[in-house]
Amino acid sequence: MTSTSDAAKASVRPDSYLTLHYRIDLVTGPAAGSVFANTFDGRPATLQMGMGQWAPGMENALLGRHEGERFAFDLPASQAYGDRNPDLLQRVTRAMMAANADPESQFVPGDMVEFSAPNGGRYSGILKELDDATALFDFNHPLAGADLRIEVSLLGVL
Repeated sequence: MTSTSDAAKASVRPDSYLTLHYRIDLVTGPAAGSVFANTFDGRPATLQMGMGQWAPGMENALLGRHEGERFAFDLPASQAYGDRNPDLLQRVTRAMMAANADPESQFVPGDMVEFSAPNGGRYSGILKELDDATALFDFNHPLAGADLRIEVSLLGVL
């Protein structure tokens, strides 16, 4: 008779490919008490460790964990997506918005808008305010400045 101890189960390495359920709760910040993401009620997610899908501090909390484990951990903003940077609140002209959007687009505060960078890359910002001439965007990561509580169920580790 063989037993399946945690030692015999695959453990998470820096290059692992994971199938998991997770829930991210915002503990602090403007949206404290809200759920940012929750896969427990639907299809599991996949995560390729080391590819930047999760913040390094979030991935570090998974290292050494075993397939089949369910656990939760708290992560301060400084170890998750960092503190909010006030320099990433920027005004852009309506002309710049029009140059980066479909002419039929209607914008309302709360929308995420994607822009082209000079190097050809893309970046996104949350529209905060809109007036006749300009728009105020927040280019911080949506989880910047928030302490997080993360619940994970590791379904598969490759």
